[in-house]
Amino acid sequence: MRLTKPTLFTNIPVTCEEKDLPGDLFNQLMRDDPSTVNGAEILMLGEMLTLPQNFGNIFLGETFSSYISVHNDSNQVVKDILVKADLQTSSQRLNLSASNAAVAELKPDCCIDDVIHHEVKEIGTHILVCAVSYTTQGGEKMYFRKFFKFQVLKPLDVKTKFYNAESDLNSVTDEVFLEAQIQNITTSPMFMEKVSLEPSIMYNVAELNSVNQAGECVTTFGSRAYLQPMDTRQYLYCLKPKKEFAEKAGIIKGVTVIGKLDIVWKTNLGERGRLQTSQLQRMAPGYGDVRLSLEAIPDTVNLEEPFHITCKITNCSSERTMDLVLEMCNTSSIHWCGISGRQLGKLHPSSSLCLALTLLSSVQGLQSVSGLRLTDTFLKRTYEYDDIAQVCVVSSAVKVES
Repeated sequence: MRLTKPTLFTNIPVTCEEKDLPGDLFNQLMRDDPSTVNGAEILMLGEMLTLPQNFGNIFLGETFSSYISVHNDSNQVVKDILVKADLQTSSQRLNLSASNAAVAELKPDCCIDDVIHHEVKEIGTHILVCAVSYTTQGGEKMYFRKFFKFQVLKPLDVKTKFYNAESDLNSVTDEVFLEAQIQNITTSPMFMEKVSLEPSIMYNVAELNSVNQAGECVTTFGSRAYLQPMDTRQYLYCLKPKKEFAEKAGIIKGVTVIGKLDIVWKTNLGERGRLQTSQLQRMAPGYGDVRLSLEAIPDTVNLEEPFHITCKITNCSSERTMDLVLEMCNTSSIHWCGISGRQLGKLHPSSSLCLALTLLSSVQGLQSVSGLRLTDTFLKRTYEYDDIAQVCVVSSAVKVES
């Protein structure tokens, strides 16, 4: 017999108006019914618990518990009774018996009881195989098996999305935002006890699922942590590469492991379930051989007045030294100040240099910073950088706040 939590008994109200033929008879019967709630007899509420009437549903991540009883129906004493319980899944066979030792004897009308537990980690068909072997009084060895088949269902639908973002200008790392969409695909509400992201060794994680209100951390999902059937909840996390990995430009490339989600929930009467996803992977953005990023740039600048930006140039190659030349090409609205075609010198693998540049805009409005060219003289290869950033250009009569 599967061991599950009991359920609340719900009474089906049967009532009528006083002017109808039964009068107050139905209402009085409901008031006298011990399963109804006093003062709320016409509501489908109950204070009594009922034992499970069937096997019910079992979901991935829950703990399967079963009571096994072997009863001696005969009038003879049997000896050397061995009870074995195995769980057969699509990929493995697990022994769930608490003890593999044989019981010396079993008298008539006596039984051997055992309770087994197993955290379900696979979906699909499961078969509980209970095997019993014993020896009769005549010395004959007997053996029989019973099979109990059940399905393990999927409780949650988890979808993930990655967003790559350039981090703050004062930082040297790039942020990765993970959005996890979790949908309850069961037929009953869930209490979401915990949804966390366990990052890999390369990242630090910050949860973005709460806000600070009056000095208190309040969840963005409100006071109720319940997830109704077929409802979806979105969780957001921000991951930043650790310093020792971020400083090495060649490490975080290609497919990288982000971490895994750990989800804990409770259903009716506190039945607990837990799921861990497999390791989540993302494709790190490719920057080619040379990466150009902005370290500092003003948001708003005055028309036809010089302003300064700071660029960071990184050699993303792990093997090759580059000899770089910087060219600055004017656009219709952005004009560079300084010498174009100057030598930047050699840049060793996985190293970087910061470069202060000056430019001005001749057109008002939101302008795109473009026109930087880097040439590697060793390979005669030119790297073009357009739409690096945007600045708001205003008339010099408008005061720009610092």
